[in-house]
Amino acid sequence: MNEFRHIRHQPPSQLTKPRELVLAVPKMQSNVNLARIVRVAGCCGLTHMLVEGNPKIDATIARDSLQQITIENHRTLLPALRRWRESGRPLVGLEQAEGSISLHEFRFPRQAVLVVGHERLGLDGDLLSQMDHVVEIPIYGRPFSYNVATATAMALYEYCRQYPEG
Repeated sequence: MNEFRHIRHQPPSQLTKPRELVLAVPKMQSNVNLARIVRVAGCCGLTHMLVEGNPKIDATIARDSLQQITIENHRTLLPALRRWRESGRPLVGLEQAEGSISLHEFRFPRQAVLVVGHERLGLDGDLLSQMDHVVEIPIYGRPFSYNVATATAMALYEYCRQYPEG
């Protein structure tokens, strides 16, 4: 029989270069969801986020991620997203939409902005129309969509799987 030994708080894997993905989050209904998103972004090695509004991020949930991620607060996301696109980063929306690509089949651009939707409303029409790509995560049961923090974790993990070195 194999002997496994539990390792609590194993040091993070070292990246050979910084992550080039930026995460954009609209104003959330729940600061718990936002804090969970910040935490997973930190676990994935992201260093930059765009957040709509000026929410209070619960540090007990986000943990040490707040120390490594620069969070830009914006009254609205659209102008900031346009600037990032003009700098050469395509916008990738995470949303169930007509014409979307399954996360299983999508190849993330290394330099991109991943834009997640609001918990209840998803990406509104103005934001959705600005996306260069839209990816969705297949659903195999009910309810018909994942929680936004869970979906963000899945998408970020897929990005990390595609670019394990950074």
